[in-house]
Amino acid sequence: MCGICGAIWTSSGQAVSREQLSQMTAAIAHRGPDADGLHVEQTSTAGVALGHRRLSIIDIACGQQPMWNEDESIGVIFNGEIYNYRELRETLLSQGHRFHSDSDTEVLVHLYEQHGTEMVHHLRGMFVFAIWDRSRSRLMLARDRFGQKPLVYRQEADRLLFASEMKAILQLPEIPREVDTESLNHYLTWQYVPAPRSILKGFNKLLPGHFAVWSNGELSVEQYWSPLSMRDPVPERQVLRDSYRKFTPKQAQQKLKETLSEAVRLRLRSDVPLGAFLSGGIDSTLITGLMQRELERPVETFSIGFDVPDFDERSFARMAAKHLGTNHHEKVVSPSAVDSLPSLVWQYEEPFADNSAIPTMALCQFTREAVTVALTGDGGDELFLGYDRYRAVQLGERLDALPLPLRMLVKNPLWRKMPASIRQKSFTRRLKRFLTTAALDPRRRYMTWICYFDPQRRSALYSSDFAASLQQSTPEDWMDQLYDLTEPIDLVSQTAGVDQISYLPNDILTKVDIASMSVGLECRSPFLDQHVADLACALPVDFKLHGRIGKRILRDTFGDLIPEPILQRAKMGFGVPVDHWFRDELKPLLYDILLSQRALDRGYFTEQGIRSLVDQHVSEQFDHSSRLWALLVLEVWHRIFIDADSVPPQMAETDVRRL
Repeated sequence: MCGICGAIWTSSGQAVSREQLSQMTAAIAHRGPDADGLHVEQTSTAGVALGHRRLSIIDIACGQQPMWNEDESIGVIFNGEIYNYRELRETLLSQGHRFHSDSDTEVLVHLYEQHGTEMVHHLRGMFVFAIWDRSRSRLMLARDRFGQKPLVYRQEADRLLFASEMKAILQLPEIPREVDTESLNHYLTWQYVPAPRSILKGFNKLLPGHFAVWSNGELSVEQYWSPLSMRDPVPERQVLRDSYRKFTPKQAQQKLKETLSEAVRLRLRSDVPLGAFLSGGIDSTLITGLMQRELERPVETFSIGFDVPDFDERSFARMAAKHLGTNHHEKVVSPSAVDSLPSLVWQYEEPFADNSAIPTMALCQFTREAVTVALTGDGGDELFLGYDRYRAVQLGERLDALPLPLRMLVKNPLWRKMPASIRQKSFTRRLKRFLTTAALDPRRRYMTWICYFDPQRRSALYSSDFAASLQQSTPEDWMDQLYDLTEPIDLVSQTAGVDQISYLPNDILTKVDIASMSVGLECRSPFLDQHVADLACALPVDFKLHGRIGKRILRDTFGDLIPEPILQRAKMGFGVPVDHWFRDELKPLLYDILLSQRALDRGYFTEQGIRSLVDQHVSEQFDHSSRLWALLVLEVWHRIFIDADSVPPQMAETDVRRL
């Protein structure tokens, strides 16, 4: 697990020097604190710079990068883990390739020699890598199937720059920093900037399941995998999925047990200590249970809690740890948003408004004190329908099928006047949200549930100049396009498929990658093994969602690993009490930062729009905490990445008001 950066150019005037490459790697040193590697060369047709920061996990003594083949015609820098590297290595040895290490990195070099860009189809893992093919003056970039590892790039005239994190590229003083307003519009809608977009003009993120090739000054990008089978370029995979669709429940359970157990087993390959996050939910509990079955010693498990009961799951984590026999560690944290926000924003480097990044960062820091690798339950909700909103989608489908008089009753606009609690998770608030969106098109109904600022709220917030600068296409149009990529089997499956290519990589996996790599911790997600995903996506909805029960097949298959109270409990999100903070210790910050002249002069928002959100929240008329957090993160991001003369290579905790 590491960080990579580099460049390739055809004009000597665009060359990246060794000193500049060193500055780029220094900006991502947190991703790889154990070692660094630099390589710069100039051939007759192209120049290349390859930078690497290493977190030693496998073959600690011999894994330095860049790593080369026998004649040094092909080199690679790599961030991630190839879980099936041992099997690939044996096959490559039988084909005549020679190895000088036991590292999974070296497998990539020889796999490229054998298969070229088709190598990606042979990999099981999480990864980004850059392969320099000296004989062809060609650079290949690739990103794993679900996007667990990030890669950002900037294509210029005669040059391509790339890195695990954008801040590495921003160490070059000539790189402009201009906000992409369309991406800003997406951020305020979804709480993240979706790939391939970036918050800065001229930057792109390589999409999950894609690889890119730079040759002769041209960049081509190609998709090699998608969780949505109708987009899959490999026809054999569709045949496999069709066979899964014919499974009985018992056959599906047996296949799931075999597939997920193997995925966990592969992810236990490590030369350093490893453990697991244990929240006390179904996903983390069963992953930990499968780990414990494979290991002869107790699994090291980790959880954090808060003093606010609505956000504290420690009792369930303790219950799971006792049931499974793990060596459990827990800690109560009281994060200070005033002090930690600048560092948090610097780490995420694009505006990122999922406030669960705060406890995720704290959990990763706590876990890293004892282990270097942690298994997680990420992906379980999207693949096995664990979110409450999937039940709401199913209910909406049934509502749309009612006779017209009943539909008209449910879709009556008078529901907007229904009183409801301001608490985010209250039943009355959720019921009102469902009823007031019932008349919308099913897709737009779902978008309204998951967005931060819907079109009406954006209109009330944006200044006239900012609104006029935006294109006619909207963030909702982007999500409509994602729906069009999914198989029209049923709306629940389509919606989960959209989440798998939008929310999962752009929010969940980004959150965990940045939080874990900020402290040099590697997180591995067995649910995101492509074989597990193929099975999950092919199974009928009622195998996964039955009545009020989500993840039905996980409960039925692994019930022996999960205590009964955890099997029966409702899903609890991993967050922090931002709504309380904004009515208490952070209330002055809202007025001092969001309503400062400095913030208003950016021209994005009207003072009235901001003040209305703040006043309604602090007076407990409405819970705008998520929206206010998004706006606060955006302003702090501006002060660090746009207002400053240069992007700092690191950022210590500081009071946000000092920026």
